[in-house]
Amino acid sequence: MSNDQDRKPTFIKRLWGWFWGPAGAISLGVLLVGGFIAGIVFWGGFHTAMEMTNNEEFCISCHEMGDNVYVEYAGTVHDQNASGVRATCPDCHVPHEWQHKVVRKIQATRELWHTALGTIDTPEKFESKRLELAQNVWRAMKETDSRECRNCHDFDAMDVTLQSKRARENHLRATDEGLTCIDCHKGIAHELPKGAYGINPELVYRHANPKPDAKPEG
Repeated sequence: MSNDQDRKPTFIKRLWGWFWGPAGAISLGVLLVGGFIAGIVFWGGFHTAMEMTNNEEFCISCHEMGDNVYVEYAGTVHDQNASGVRATCPDCHVPHEWQHKVVRKIQATRELWHTALGTIDTPEKFESKRLELAQNVWRAMKETDSRECRNCHDFDAMDVTLQSKRARENHLRATDEGLTCIDCHKGIAHELPKGAYGINPELVYRHANPKPDAKPEG
Protein backbone atom coordinates (compact mmCIF):
# COMPACT_ATOMS: atom_id res chain seq x y z
CA MET A 1 0.00 0.00 0.00
CA SER A 2 2.80 2.39 0.93
CA ASN A 3 4.54 1.85 -2.42
CA ASP A 4 1.33 2.63 -4.33
CA GLN A 5 0.78 5.76 -2.29
CA ASP A 6 4.33 6.90 -2.99
CA ARG A 7 3.85 6.44 -6.76
CA LYS A 8 0.70 8.57 -6.98
CA PRO A 9 2.24 11.86 -5.85
CA THR A 10 5.28 11.12 -7.99
CA PHE A 11 3.12 10.59 -11.08
CA ILE A 12 1.08 13.71 -10.36
CA LYS A 13 4.21 15.75 -9.86
CA ARG A 14 5.70 14.45 -13.08
CA LEU A 15 2.52 15.22 -14.99
CA TRP A 16 2.35 18.67 -13.44
CA GLY A 17 5.98 19.30 -14.27
CA TRP A 18 5.48 18.19 -17.87
CA PHE A 19 2.36 20.31 -18.25
CA TRP A 20 4.18 23.44 -17.18
CA GLY A 21 7.43 22.51 -18.84
CA PRO A 22 8.52 23.53 -22.37
CA ALA A 23 7.13 20.35 -23.99
CA GLY A 24 3.77 20.73 -22.29
CA ALA A 25 3.54 24.40 -23.12
CA ILE A 26 4.27 23.71 -26.78
CA SER A 27 1.73 20.88 -26.94
CA LEU A 28 -0.89 23.01 -25.25
CA GLY A 29 -0.18 25.89 -27.59
CA VAL A 30 -0.44 23.65 -30.65
CA LEU A 31 -3.71 22.24 -29.31
CA LEU A 32 -5.19 25.69 -28.72
CA VAL A 33 -4.09 27.08 -32.08
CA GLY A 34 -5.27 23.97 -33.88
CA GLY A 35 -8.62 24.09 -32.11
CA PHE A 36 -9.00 27.79 -32.92
CA ILE A 37 -8.29 27.21 -36.62
CA ALA A 38 -10.60 24.19 -36.71
CA GLY A 39 -13.32 26.27 -35.08
CA ILE A 40 -12.97 28.98 -37.72
CA VAL A 41 -13.07 26.43 -40.54
CA PHE A 42 -16.12 24.70 -39.04
CA TRP A 43 -17.96 27.98 -38.42
CA GLY A 44 -17.13 29.29 -41.88
CA GLY A 45 -18.28 26.08 -43.53
CA PHE A 46 -21.44 25.91 -41.43
CA HIS A 47 -22.30 29.55 -42.13
CA THR A 48 -21.63 29.10 -45.86
CA ALA A 49 -23.88 26.04 -45.97
CA MET A 50 -26.62 27.94 -44.14
CA GLU A 51 -26.48 30.81 -46.63
CA MET A 52 -26.33 28.51 -49.66
CA THR A 53 -29.56 26.89 -48.53
CA ASN A 54 -31.19 30.22 -47.69
CA ASN A 55 -31.97 31.76 -51.06
CA GLU A 56 -34.76 31.58 -53.57
CA GLU A 57 -32.80 29.56 -56.11
CA PHE A 58 -32.21 26.78 -53.59
CA CYS A 59 -35.81 26.84 -52.35
CA ILE A 60 -37.25 26.22 -55.82
CA SER A 61 -34.56 23.76 -56.92
CA CYS A 62 -36.90 20.85 -56.15
CA HIS A 63 -39.82 20.60 -58.54
CA GLU A 64 -42.33 20.25 -55.68
CA MET A 65 -41.76 23.92 -54.89
CA GLY A 66 -40.68 25.21 -58.29
CA ASP A 67 -43.67 23.77 -60.14
CA ASN A 68 -46.32 24.61 -57.57
CA VAL A 69 -46.05 27.36 -54.97
CA TYR A 70 -43.37 29.34 -56.80
CA VAL A 71 -45.54 29.57 -59.91
CA GLU A 72 -48.31 31.04 -57.74
CA TYR A 73 -45.92 33.46 -56.04
CA ALA A 74 -44.56 34.85 -59.34
CA GLY A 75 -46.27 38.12 -60.19
CA THR A 76 -47.77 38.69 -56.74
CA VAL A 77 -47.16 41.88 -54.78
CA HIS A 78 -44.34 40.18 -52.90
CA ASP A 79 -42.61 39.34 -56.18
CA GLN A 80 -43.22 42.46 -58.27
CA ASN A 81 -44.37 45.87 -57.10
CA ALA A 82 -43.86 49.59 -57.65
CA SER A 83 -41.05 49.86 -55.09
CA GLY A 84 -39.07 46.90 -56.44
CA VAL A 85 -38.66 45.47 -52.93
CA ARG A 86 -39.10 41.68 -53.07
CA ALA A 87 -39.86 39.18 -50.35
CA THR A 88 -38.40 35.86 -51.47
CA CYS A 89 -39.05 32.38 -50.05
CA PRO A 90 -36.59 32.59 -47.12
CA ASP A 91 -37.73 36.11 -46.24
CA CYS A 92 -41.15 34.72 -45.38
CA HIS A 93 -40.38 31.16 -44.34
CA VAL A 94 -36.97 31.31 -42.62
CA PRO A 95 -36.38 33.36 -39.45
CA HIS A 96 -33.73 36.06 -39.60
CA GLU A 97 -32.51 35.56 -36.03
CA TRP A 98 -29.74 32.97 -35.82
CA GLN A 99 -31.18 30.80 -33.05
CA HIS A 100 -34.59 30.56 -34.72
CA LYS A 101 -33.01 30.03 -38.14
CA VAL A 102 -31.03 27.00 -36.94
CA VAL A 103 -34.17 25.44 -35.47
CA ARG A 104 -36.06 26.00 -38.72
CA LYS A 105 -33.24 24.49 -40.78
CA ILE A 106 -33.27 21.38 -38.60
CA GLN A 107 -37.02 21.10 -39.03
CA ALA A 108 -36.61 21.45 -42.80
CA THR A 109 -34.60 18.22 -42.96
CA ARG A 110 -37.93 16.40 -42.79
CA GLU A 111 -38.66 17.77 -46.25
CA LEU A 112 -35.70 15.83 -47.62
CA TRP A 113 -37.26 12.64 -46.28
CA HIS A 114 -40.61 13.40 -47.89
CA THR A 115 -38.87 14.29 -51.16
CA ALA A 116 -37.24 10.85 -51.12
CA LEU A 117 -40.62 9.25 -50.40
CA GLY A 118 -42.32 11.24 -53.16
CA THR A 119 -45.01 12.50 -50.79
CA ILE A 120 -45.97 15.45 -53.02
CA ASP A 121 -44.05 14.72 -56.21
CA THR A 122 -47.07 15.11 -58.50
CA PRO A 123 -49.59 17.96 -58.85
CA GLU A 124 -52.34 15.62 -57.67
CA LYS A 125 -50.44 14.62 -54.53
CA PHE A 126 -49.59 18.25 -53.83
CA GLU A 127 -53.21 19.35 -54.12
CA SER A 128 -54.32 16.59 -51.79
CA LYS A 129 -51.84 17.85 -49.18
CA ARG A 130 -52.21 21.58 -49.87
CA LEU A 131 -54.64 22.37 -47.06
CA GLU A 132 -52.58 20.44 -44.50
CA LEU A 133 -49.36 22.13 -45.63
CA ALA A 134 -50.99 25.56 -45.55
CA GLN A 135 -52.39 25.01 -42.07
CA ASN A 136 -48.94 24.00 -40.82
CA VAL A 137 -47.48 27.27 -42.10
CA TRP A 138 -50.38 29.36 -40.78
CA ARG A 139 -50.10 27.75 -37.35
CA ALA A 140 -46.34 28.35 -37.19
CA MET A 141 -46.76 32.00 -38.19
CA LYS A 142 -49.52 32.47 -35.65
CA GLU A 143 -47.32 31.02 -32.90
CA THR A 144 -44.50 33.44 -33.72
CA ASP A 145 -46.81 36.47 -34.03
CA SER A 146 -46.06 36.57 -37.78
CA ARG A 147 -42.42 37.24 -36.97
CA GLU A 148 -41.18 37.05 -40.55
CA CYS A 149 -43.94 39.37 -41.80
CA ARG A 150 -42.95 41.92 -39.17
CA ASN A 151 -39.40 42.05 -40.47
CA CYS A 152 -40.84 44.29 -43.19
CA HIS A 153 -44.30 45.29 -41.93
CA ASP A 154 -44.55 47.16 -38.65
CA PHE A 155 -47.83 48.39 -37.20
CA ASP A 156 -46.02 51.25 -35.47
CA ALA A 157 -44.49 52.41 -38.75
CA MET A 158 -47.78 52.32 -40.68
CA ASP A 159 -49.34 55.61 -41.68
CA VAL A 160 -52.95 54.47 -41.71
CA THR A 161 -54.09 57.82 -43.12
CA LEU A 162 -52.49 56.78 -46.43
CA GLN A 163 -54.34 53.46 -46.51
CA SER A 164 -57.72 52.67 -47.99
CA LYS A 165 -60.71 52.90 -45.66
CA ARG A 166 -61.01 49.12 -45.42
CA ALA A 167 -57.31 48.56 -44.77
CA ARG A 168 -57.23 51.35 -42.20
CA GLU A 169 -60.20 49.92 -40.31
CA ASN A 170 -58.81 46.39 -40.36
CA HIS A 171 -55.33 47.41 -39.22
CA LEU A 172 -56.68 49.54 -36.40
CA ARG A 173 -58.90 46.64 -35.33
CA ALA A 174 -55.96 44.24 -35.50
CA THR A 175 -53.94 46.54 -33.26
CA ASP A 176 -56.77 46.86 -30.73
CA GLU A 177 -57.54 43.11 -30.69
CA GLY A 178 -53.94 41.91 -30.76
CA LEU A 179 -54.33 40.12 -34.09
CA THR A 180 -51.32 39.04 -36.08
CA CYS A 181 -50.69 39.38 -39.83
CA ILE A 182 -51.55 35.81 -40.79
CA ASP A 183 -54.96 36.08 -39.09
CA CYS A 184 -56.19 38.10 -42.07
CA HIS A 185 -53.56 37.81 -44.79
CA LYS A 186 -53.84 34.22 -45.94
CA GLY A 187 -53.69 33.60 -49.67
CA ILE A 188 -51.52 36.63 -50.42
CA ALA A 189 -48.51 34.94 -52.01
CA HIS A 190 -50.02 31.49 -52.70
CA GLU A 191 -53.41 30.19 -53.71
CA LEU A 192 -55.76 29.20 -50.94
CA PRO A 193 -56.39 25.45 -50.66
CA LYS A 194 -59.77 23.94 -51.32
CA GLY A 195 -61.76 24.02 -48.14
CA ALA A 196 -59.85 26.96 -46.65
CA TYR A 197 -62.95 29.16 -46.50
CA GLY A 198 -64.85 26.50 -44.62
CA ILE A 199 -62.32 26.34 -41.79
CA ASN A 200 -61.19 29.98 -41.89
CA PRO A 201 -64.33 32.15 -41.82
CA GLU A 202 -62.21 35.25 -41.27
CA LEU A 203 -60.66 35.01 -44.74
CA VAL A 204 -61.31 38.06 -46.83
CA TYR A 205 -62.66 37.14 -50.27
CA ARG A 206 -61.21 40.24 -51.96
CA HIS A 207 -57.68 39.62 -50.66
CA ALA A 208 -57.58 36.01 -51.76
CA ASN A 209 -59.21 36.60 -55.16
CA PRO A 210 -58.02 39.81 -56.82
CA LYS A 211 -59.90 39.03 -60.05
CA PRO A 212 -63.53 40.27 -59.90
CA ASP A 213 -64.87 37.11 -61.54
CA ALA A 214 -62.85 34.68 -59.39
CA LYS A 215 -64.76 32.43 -57.02
CA PRO A 216 -63.43 30.83 -53.85
CA GLU A 217 -62.87 27.11 -53.88
CA GLY A 218 -64.19 24.81 -51.19
